[in-house]
Amino acid sequence: MTWIWIAFALLGVPMFAVFGALAMMAYRSSGMDFSIVIGELTRLTGMPMLQALPMFALAGYVLAGSRASQRLLRITRAAFGWMPGGLAMVCIVLCTFLTAFTGASGVTIVALGGLLLPALLKDGYREKAALGLVTSGGNMGVLFAPSLPLILYGIIAQPISSEVTIDALFRAGVLPGLLAVGLLCAYGVWAGLHARIPRHPFVLRELGAALWESKWEIPLPFVVLGSIYSGILVASEAAVITAAYVLLVEVFIYREMPFRKLASIIRDTVVLVGGVLLILGMGMAITNFLIDQEVPQLILDWVGGRIQNPLIFLIALNLFLLGVGCVMDIYTATIVIVPLLAPLAAQYGIHPVHLAIIFLANLAIGYSTPPVGMNLFIAAMRLNKPLMKLAAASLALMGLMLGILILITYWPALSLVFVK
Repeated sequence: MTWIWIAFALLGVPMFAVFGALAMMAYRSSGMDFSIVIGELTRLTGMPMLQALPMFALAGYVLAGSRASQRLLRITRAAFGWMPGGLAMVCIVLCTFLTAFTGASGVTIVALGGLLLPALLKDGYREKAALGLVTSGGNMGVLFAPSLPLILYGIIAQPISSEVTIDALFRAGVLPGLLAVGLLCAYGVWAGLHARIPRHPFVLRELGAALWESKWEIPLPFVVLGSIYSGILVASEAAVITAAYVLLVEVFIYREMPFRKLASIIRDTVVLVGGVLLILGMGMAITNFLIDQEVPQLILDWVGGRIQNPLIFLIALNLFLLGVGCVMDIYTATIVIVPLLAPLAAQYGIHPVHLAIIFLANLAIGYSTPPVGMNLFIAAMRLNKPLMKLAAASLALMGLMLGILILITYWPALSLVFVK
């Protein structure tokens, strides 16, 4: 019977329904009370960290639906267009920024693909490099605040380890994220030099005009990140301020978000957050069953009997998570895998916050891993390009991101230097 529900999941049945059915089947087989499932959903309402989830999601969807990305494109192009590979760097920065706010690099492809790909091709970038930049350039944005995957990871992992807080995760993602953006921008410079892209002269007046056009949006990342990193606001408070500020700017100041469009954006936000909460509740019910049956201890004993060296464990962990990232979205994977993985990693001396960055970096890379990465399918539909062509175009950036993953994995200080 379990295999039938797994088949349903592969065929597209909503994951909360699959998880709910599996939980009820598991509880029935072990004689546990079904009311525990309802209890898990009720327990979610008492988690203050969940307040940040819908507010940051709303802010991200509003930004993606406005002309904010075009204004940011103008700023970065005016600032970096004189450099070799300037537009490629703009693509990386813009995609990373939007992914950080939407929490989904697939949304970034949908929102920016039609804008960035023609611009890159018009500038003279080779099609393979341009497709790779648009498809995979924003993946590592999940490491930056106010990324929804970071928030969800904190919600799942904090009951397991008190060291895992949303504020700590926001701090931990800064240096790995900046390293990733820097190396991907270096690839963009190489792509520009390789294609012999002519450079645009730096025009101070154009940069000033671009900055003035975006004067209401430029303070946003500084307010959000500065308030969180300085400790002035906790994540939930920063989320409310962010959503309110974005709505004020895009709806009433720029007037790019009419109320009829705002209604559909709020609906999309509710669908996203509601789906995550349902999956979260059902996933926690399954986790309770697994803990009751001592499954984490069984896994620990099995792995511990075969792998003693922490370095080898980290290699196995990365291979496993890359595979998970290919076939499972980042939200479902966080809910299902983290409760089993966190106790296991702790036995090998891996800091729980460092584990979070390793986990999210793997899942971000898995999104574009050929041949079944989710972003490849999204890009194929959005850009109207063959799937295998996109997979081939992503290989160069995949190699870079795997190199970044190795640094993140074996250089813990990179993730922990800002964590108190």
